[in-house]
Amino acid sequence: MDDQQRSRRKDEHIALAYRQYSADSIAFQDIRFAPQSLPAFHKGEVSLQTQFAGQAFDAPFYINAMTGGSTRTKQLNQKLAIIARETGLAMAVGSQSAALHDADLISTYRIVRTENPDGSIFANLSADSSVDNARRAVDMLGANALQLHINVAQELVMKEGDRDFSNWLRAIEKIVAIQEFPVIVKEVGFGMSRDLMEQLQDTGAKTIDIGGKGGTNFAKIETDRRRDGAYQFLEDWGFTTAESLLDCQNSSVEILASGGIKTPLDIVKCLALGAKSVGVAGAVLHQLKKNRYGANYPDVA
Repeated sequence: MDDQQRSRRKDEHIALAYRQYSADSIAFQDIRFAPQSLPAFHKGEVSLQTQFAGQAFDAPFYINAMTGGSTRTKQLNQKLAIIARETGLAMAVGSQSAALHDADLISTYRIVRTENPDGSIFANLSADSSVDNARRAVDMLGANALQLHINVAQELVMKEGDRDFSNWLRAIEKIVAIQEFPVIVKEVGFGMSRDLMEQLQDTGAKTIDIGGKGGTNFAKIETDRRRDGAYQFLEDWGFTTAESLLDCQNSSVEILASGGIKTPLDIVKCLALGAKSVGVAGAVLHQLKKNRYGANYPDVA
Protein backbone atom coordinates (compact mmCIF):
# COMPACT_ATOMS: atom_id res chain seq x y z
CA MET A 1 0.00 0.00 0.00
CA ASP A 2 1.44 3.41 -0.90
CA ASP A 3 1.70 6.28 1.58
CA GLN A 4 -0.97 8.36 -0.15
CA GLN A 5 -3.47 5.51 0.15
CA ARG A 6 -2.71 5.12 3.86
CA SER A 7 -3.35 8.81 4.51
CA ARG A 8 -6.55 8.76 2.48
CA ARG A 9 -7.78 5.76 4.47
CA LYS A 10 -7.17 7.62 7.75
CA ASP A 11 -9.35 10.53 6.55
CA GLU A 12 -12.07 8.16 5.35
CA HIS A 13 -12.15 6.36 8.70
CA ILE A 14 -12.80 9.58 10.61
CA ALA A 15 -15.43 10.82 8.17
CA LEU A 16 -17.32 7.52 8.18
CA ALA A 17 -17.02 7.11 11.96
CA TYR A 18 -18.56 10.53 12.50
CA ARG A 19 -21.46 9.86 10.12
CA GLN A 20 -22.09 6.51 11.82
CA TYR A 21 -22.35 8.00 15.30
CA SER A 22 -25.65 8.00 17.14
CA ALA A 23 -26.14 9.81 20.44
CA ASP A 24 -28.57 7.13 21.64
CA SER A 25 -27.15 5.16 24.54
CA ILE A 26 -28.25 1.60 23.75
CA ALA A 27 -25.17 -0.55 24.35
CA PHE A 28 -26.01 -0.95 28.05
CA GLN A 29 -29.78 -0.60 28.01
CA ASP A 30 -30.26 -4.19 29.24
CA ILE A 31 -27.93 -3.64 32.21
CA ARG A 32 -29.59 -1.96 35.19
CA PHE A 33 -28.54 -1.14 38.74
CA ALA A 34 -30.67 -2.29 41.63
CA PRO A 35 -31.86 1.09 43.01
CA GLN A 36 -30.38 1.99 46.37
CA SER A 37 -32.57 4.55 48.08
CA LEU A 38 -30.57 4.66 51.31
CA PRO A 39 -26.86 4.74 50.40
CA ALA A 40 -24.68 4.74 53.51
CA PHE A 41 -22.01 7.16 52.36
CA HIS A 42 -21.29 10.85 51.79
CA LYS A 43 -20.84 11.92 48.17
CA GLY A 44 -17.61 13.65 49.12
CA GLU A 45 -16.12 10.30 50.12
CA VAL A 46 -16.40 8.91 46.60
CA SER A 47 -13.09 8.71 44.72
CA LEU A 48 -12.94 8.58 40.91
CA GLN A 49 -9.29 7.56 40.87
CA THR A 50 -8.23 4.30 39.24
CA GLN A 51 -5.07 2.42 38.36
CA PHE A 52 -4.06 0.25 35.42
CA ALA A 53 -0.96 -0.44 33.35
CA GLY A 54 1.18 0.54 36.31
CA GLN A 55 -0.17 4.09 36.43
CA ALA A 56 -2.64 6.10 38.49
CA PHE A 57 -5.39 8.19 36.90
CA ASP A 58 -7.69 10.80 38.42
CA ALA A 59 -10.67 9.79 36.27
CA PRO A 60 -11.95 6.31 35.36
CA PHE A 61 -12.19 7.04 31.64
CA TYR A 62 -9.88 8.21 28.86
CA ILE A 63 -9.90 9.33 25.22
CA ASN A 64 -9.48 6.16 23.22
CA ALA A 65 -7.57 5.66 19.97
CA MET A 66 -8.92 7.48 16.93
CA THR A 67 -6.53 8.77 14.35
CA GLY A 68 -3.31 10.19 12.89
CA GLY A 69 -1.47 9.67 9.62
CA SER A 70 -2.62 12.56 7.43
CA THR A 71 -2.52 16.35 7.38
CA ARG A 72 -6.17 16.61 8.36
CA THR A 73 -5.98 14.05 11.14
CA LYS A 74 -3.01 15.97 12.57
CA GLN A 75 -5.43 18.85 13.17
CA LEU A 76 -7.82 16.50 14.90
CA ASN A 77 -5.12 14.94 17.07
CA GLN A 78 -4.00 18.41 18.09
CA LYS A 79 -7.50 19.29 19.29
CA LEU A 80 -7.93 15.97 21.08
CA ALA A 81 -4.60 16.52 22.84
CA ILE A 82 -5.73 19.96 24.02
CA ILE A 83 -8.91 18.40 25.43
CA ALA A 84 -6.82 15.74 27.19
CA ARG A 85 -4.47 18.36 28.59
CA GLU A 86 -7.22 20.65 29.88
CA THR A 87 -9.26 17.83 31.43
CA GLY A 88 -6.35 15.75 32.73
CA LEU A 89 -7.52 12.68 30.79
CA ALA A 90 -5.24 10.05 29.32
CA MET A 91 -5.33 9.77 25.54
CA ALA A 92 -4.46 7.15 22.92
CA VAL A 93 -3.51 7.91 19.34
CA GLY A 94 -4.63 5.88 16.35
CA SER A 95 -2.44 3.25 14.69
CA GLN A 96 1.04 4.64 14.02
CA SER A 97 1.80 2.26 11.16
CA ALA A 98 1.53 5.10 8.66
CA ALA A 99 4.30 7.04 10.42
CA LEU A 100 6.53 3.95 10.54
CA HIS A 101 6.27 3.73 6.75
CA ASP A 102 6.57 7.48 6.09
CA ALA A 103 8.58 9.68 8.45
CA ASP A 104 6.81 12.78 7.10
CA LEU A 105 3.71 11.61 8.99
CA ILE A 106 5.37 11.38 12.41
CA SER A 107 4.26 14.91 13.26
CA THR A 108 0.59 13.91 12.84
CA TYR A 109 1.02 11.79 15.98
CA ARG A 110 3.79 13.67 17.80
CA ILE A 111 1.58 16.77 17.90
CA VAL A 112 -0.22 15.04 20.79
CA ARG A 113 2.89 15.12 22.95
CA THR A 114 3.72 18.65 21.82
CA GLU A 115 0.33 19.90 23.01
CA ASN A 116 0.26 17.75 26.14
CA PRO A 117 3.87 17.40 27.32
CA ASP A 118 3.04 16.09 30.78
CA GLY A 119 -0.05 14.00 30.03
CA SER A 120 -0.51 10.26 29.87
CA ILE A 121 -0.39 9.18 26.22
CA PHE A 122 -0.79 5.70 24.76
CA ALA A 123 0.96 4.73 21.54
CA ASN A 124 -0.85 2.36 19.17
CA LEU A 125 0.14 -0.39 16.72
CA SER A 126 -1.34 -3.53 15.23
CA ALA A 127 -1.00 -6.72 17.25
CA ASP A 128 1.24 -8.23 14.55
CA SER A 129 3.95 -5.57 14.96
CA SER A 130 7.61 -6.31 15.61
CA VAL A 131 9.41 -5.49 18.85
CA ASP A 132 11.48 -2.89 16.98
CA ASN A 133 8.37 -1.11 15.66
CA ALA A 134 6.79 -1.23 19.11
CA ARG A 135 9.80 0.58 20.52
CA ARG A 136 9.73 3.12 17.69
CA ALA A 137 6.03 3.84 18.26
CA VAL A 138 6.54 4.42 22.00
CA ASP A 139 9.64 6.55 21.44
CA MET A 140 7.83 8.63 18.81
CA LEU A 141 5.48 10.00 21.48
CA GLY A 142 7.39 9.47 24.68
CA ALA A 143 4.35 7.30 25.37
CA ASN A 144 3.34 6.01 28.80
CA ALA A 145 1.99 2.73 27.39
CA LEU A 146 1.44 0.92 24.09
CA GLN A 147 -1.93 -0.25 22.79
CA LEU A 148 -1.71 -3.32 20.54
CA HIS A 149 -4.96 -3.42 18.59
CA ILE A 150 -6.67 -6.59 17.39
CA ASN A 151 -8.86 -5.99 14.33
CA VAL A 152 -9.22 -9.26 12.42
CA ALA A 153 -12.82 -8.65 11.32
CA GLN A 154 -11.89 -5.20 10.01
CA GLU A 155 -8.88 -6.57 8.12
CA LEU A 156 -11.01 -9.22 6.42
CA VAL A 157 -13.53 -6.67 5.16
CA MET A 158 -10.81 -4.22 4.07
CA LYS A 159 -9.78 -4.87 0.45
CA GLU A 160 -6.17 -4.00 1.27
CA GLY A 161 -6.29 -5.70 4.69
CA ASP A 162 -4.20 -8.50 6.14
CA ARG A 163 -5.11 -12.13 5.51
CA ASP A 164 -2.51 -13.93 7.62
CA PHE A 165 -3.19 -13.89 11.37
CA SER A 166 -1.17 -16.96 12.27
CA ASN A 167 1.57 -15.06 14.11
CA TRP A 168 -0.45 -12.42 15.96
CA LEU A 169 -0.51 -14.16 19.34
CA ARG A 170 3.22 -14.83 19.19
CA ALA A 171 3.91 -11.20 18.15
CA ILE A 172 1.98 -9.95 21.19
CA GLU A 173 3.94 -12.30 23.43
CA LYS A 174 7.28 -11.00 22.11
CA ILE A 175 6.38 -7.36 22.75
CA VAL A 176 4.99 -8.05 26.22
CA ALA A 177 8.11 -10.05 27.10
CA ILE A 178 10.55 -7.14 26.70
CA GLN A 179 8.87 -5.41 29.68
CA GLU A 180 10.11 -1.96 28.62
CA PHE A 181 6.70 -0.27 28.78
CA PRO A 182 3.13 -1.22 29.78
CA VAL A 183 1.18 -2.98 27.04
CA ILE A 184 -2.59 -2.78 26.59
CA VAL A 185 -4.04 -5.38 24.21
CA LYS A 186 -7.12 -3.84 22.63
CA GLU A 187 -9.99 -5.05 20.45
CA VAL A 188 -11.31 -2.40 18.04
CA GLY A 189 -15.03 -3.07 18.43
CA PHE A 190 -15.84 -6.77 18.11
CA GLY A 191 -15.56 -7.78 21.75
CA MET A 192 -13.69 -10.55 23.53
CA SER A 193 -14.62 -13.88 25.03
CA ARG A 194 -13.17 -15.31 28.20
CA ASP A 195 -11.28 -17.89 26.10
CA LEU A 196 -9.51 -15.15 24.15
CA MET A 197 -8.71 -13.25 27.32
CA GLU A 198 -7.12 -16.39 28.78
CA GLN A 199 -5.06 -16.83 25.61
CA LEU A 200 -3.82 -13.27 25.95
CA GLN A 201 -3.13 -13.78 29.64
CA ASP A 202 -0.94 -16.76 28.71
CA THR A 203 1.22 -14.41 26.59
CA GLY A 204 1.92 -12.35 29.72
CA ALA A 205 -0.55 -9.57 28.88
CA LYS A 206 -1.79 -7.91 32.05
CA THR A 207 -4.09 -5.14 30.74
CA ILE A 208 -6.78 -5.86 28.15
CA ASP A 209 -9.38 -3.55 26.54
CA ILE A 210 -12.29 -5.80 25.55
CA GLY A 211 -13.44 -3.25 22.89
CA GLY A 212 -16.98 -4.47 22.38
CA LYS A 213 -19.58 -4.05 19.64
CA GLY A 214 -21.88 -1.07 20.09
CA GLY A 215 -19.67 1.90 19.23
CA THR A 216 -17.81 2.66 16.01
CA ASN A 217 -18.32 -0.33 13.70
CA PHE A 218 -15.18 -0.85 11.63
CA ALA A 219 -16.72 -3.72 9.68
CA LYS A 220 -19.38 -1.28 8.47
CA ILE A 221 -16.78 1.43 7.82
CA GLU A 222 -14.77 -0.91 5.62
CA THR A 223 -17.95 -2.11 3.88
CA ASP A 224 -18.79 1.52 3.11
CA ARG A 225 -15.25 2.10 1.81
CA ARG A 226 -15.33 -0.87 -0.57
CA ARG A 227 -18.88 -0.05 -1.79
CA ASP A 228 -19.69 -3.54 -3.09
CA GLY A 229 -21.52 -4.78 0.02
CA ALA A 230 -19.63 -8.07 -0.12
CA TYR A 231 -19.11 -8.30 3.63
CA GLN A 232 -22.25 -6.69 5.00
CA PHE A 233 -22.98 -9.93 6.86
CA LEU A 234 -20.08 -9.14 9.22
CA GLU A 235 -21.53 -5.82 10.38
CA ASP A 236 -23.19 -7.53 13.35
CA TRP A 237 -20.15 -9.65 14.23
CA GLY A 238 -18.92 -9.95 17.79
CA PHE A 239 -19.82 -9.47 21.44
CA THR A 240 -21.17 -6.20 22.78
CA THR A 241 -19.18 -4.47 25.49
CA ALA A 242 -21.65 -5.63 28.13
CA GLU A 243 -21.57 -9.24 26.87
CA SER A 244 -17.76 -9.20 26.90
CA LEU A 245 -17.63 -7.83 30.44
CA LEU A 246 -20.12 -10.44 31.65
CA ASP A 247 -18.21 -13.28 29.96
CA CYS A 248 -14.91 -12.12 31.49
CA GLN A 249 -16.10 -11.75 35.08
CA ASN A 250 -13.56 -12.42 37.86
CA SER A 251 -10.62 -12.37 35.49
CA SER A 252 -7.21 -11.87 37.06
CA VAL A 253 -6.09 -9.40 34.38
CA GLU A 254 -6.87 -5.68 34.35
CA ILE A 255 -9.91 -5.14 32.14
CA LEU A 256 -10.61 -1.90 30.30
CA ALA A 257 -13.93 -1.38 28.53
CA SER A 258 -14.75 0.47 25.33
CA GLY A 259 -17.39 0.36 22.63
CA GLY A 260 -20.63 2.31 22.69
CA ILE A 261 -19.88 4.44 25.76
CA LYS A 262 -22.14 7.49 25.51
CA THR A 263 -23.04 8.60 29.05
CA PRO A 264 -21.57 8.72 32.56
CA LEU A 265 -24.00 5.94 33.51
CA ASP A 266 -22.50 3.73 30.77
CA ILE A 267 -19.10 4.30 32.37
CA VAL A 268 -20.36 3.40 35.83
CA LYS A 269 -21.99 0.23 34.50
CA CYS A 270 -18.65 -0.82 32.99
CA LEU A 271 -16.90 -0.19 36.29
CA ALA A 272 -19.53 -2.19 38.16
CA LEU A 273 -18.97 -5.07 35.73
CA GLY A 274 -15.27 -5.17 36.49
CA ALA A 275 -13.56 -2.61 34.25
CA LYS A 276 -10.67 -0.62 35.74
CA SER A 277 -11.31 2.25 33.31
CA VAL A 278 -13.33 3.06 30.19
CA GLY A 279 -12.23 4.26 26.76
CA VAL A 280 -14.41 6.82 24.95
CA ALA A 281 -13.88 7.79 21.31
CA GLY A 282 -17.03 8.38 19.23
CA ALA A 283 -18.72 10.56 21.84
CA VAL A 284 -15.61 12.75 22.11
CA LEU A 285 -15.35 13.11 18.33
CA HIS A 286 -19.04 14.02 18.14
CA GLN A 287 -18.78 16.67 20.85
CA LEU A 288 -15.65 18.10 19.27
CA LYS A 289 -17.44 18.57 15.98
CA LYS A 290 -20.44 20.20 17.66
CA ASN A 291 -18.41 22.99 19.20
CA ARG A 292 -16.23 25.63 17.62
CA TYR A 293 -12.99 23.63 17.98
CA GLY A 294 -14.10 21.05 15.42
CA ALA A 295 -16.03 23.36 13.14
CA ASN A 296 -13.21 23.75 10.61
CA TYR A 297 -12.36 20.07 10.33
CA PRO A 298 -13.74 19.19 6.86
CA ASP A 299 -13.71 15.41 7.09
CA VAL A 300 -16.25 15.30 9.90
CA ALA A 301 -18.66 17.74 8.26
